[in-house]
Amino acid sequence: MEKLKVGIIFGGRSGEHDVSLLSATSVLEAIDRKKYQVIPIGITREGRWITEGDPLLQLKERDFSRGDSIPVKLLEKIDVAFPVLHGPYGEDGTIQGLFEMINIPYVGAGVAGSAVGLDKRMMKQIFLQSGLPTPVYVTFLRREWEEDEGEVIRLIEEKIGYPCFVKPVNMGSSVGISKARDREELVQAAKLACKYDREVIVEEYINCREIECSVLGNDTPRASLPGEVVPKLEFYDYEAKYTDGLTDFLLPAPLSPEETKRVQELAITAFLSVNVSGMARVDLFLDKDSGQFYVNELNTLPGFTQFSMYPKMWEISGLAYSDLISELIDLALERFAERQRIEVSRE
Repeated sequence: MEKLKVGIIFGGRSGEHDVSLLSATSVLEAIDRKKYQVIPIGITREGRWITEGDPLLQLKERDFSRGDSIPVKLLEKIDVAFPVLHGPYGEDGTIQGLFEMINIPYVGAGVAGSAVGLDKRMMKQIFLQSGLPTPVYVTFLRREWEEDEGEVIRLIEEKIGYPCFVKPVNMGSSVGISKARDREELVQAAKLACKYDREVIVEEYINCREIECSVLGNDTPRASLPGEVVPKLEFYDYEAKYTDGLTDFLLPAPLSPEETKRVQELAITAFLSVNVSGMARVDLFLDKDSGQFYVNELNTLPGFTQFSMYPKMWEISGLAYSDLISELIDLALERFAERQRIEVSRE
């Protein structure tokens, strides 16, 4: 049988470019080449596409001499796209829209699910509408900060207080995130977050354990055994995530059977509420004081190295990394076949 042609797309214009290269390295090493013909496709930070030679090596060495504009003809020649693009322009529905326009299957959430999954404000609004507990938050626009910094600070101090977490609304991998313990730190945190997005979210601090759960599927998703993140730094920031030895991972998380079941139920509800397909990692807080779980956020394209929490939680649940990649491709084809049943014209 002819091998399925899988386009692995990585790099991209977001602040998570380097994280994407790490994930892509693992996927390219682990994908079953007996089943798939692999076509690597790199995207530079400037948005140029690299399709010749070794795109991954060229991106790592910043050799963009062979970069080109969007190779739509190439995309039309692959059977399924596997975007390993974290953050804006890869996880926010933009590239998913391109795949929809040229009518090819792709791994992961669709346009709407991707867009909502990256936008923390919209995501949390949907969580609340779906009855999911989530930390208290406020948002503000960069324009509002620049026009009346004092009023924004007043709102945050009134609604949230200190300490609090300040984040760009549309970004992942803890890029641009800070913990603010007082007004001076809040000002610096807001300025940093505004560099990465036009909208900023500020969340309450909860004395908690950080629990994660992987979800896999389309209309009938299933949840993995949960894991626990124990950062050695003050919180799970970018450095803690991607520097070896700065974080401990407990797999599975030391939870009671009842707590494990609750985490899995909340994770699946979050997945379905945002209309995600394929995969998502759901991040939760377990309040150390009250014992209540909060759904913090959902990530439609989580870190995907062999050592990342999403595949590791599936590994302890009985699904090996290579098999996980294959199942995601199968789910992409399943979702594509379902979408092909939709009428696009009136006869």
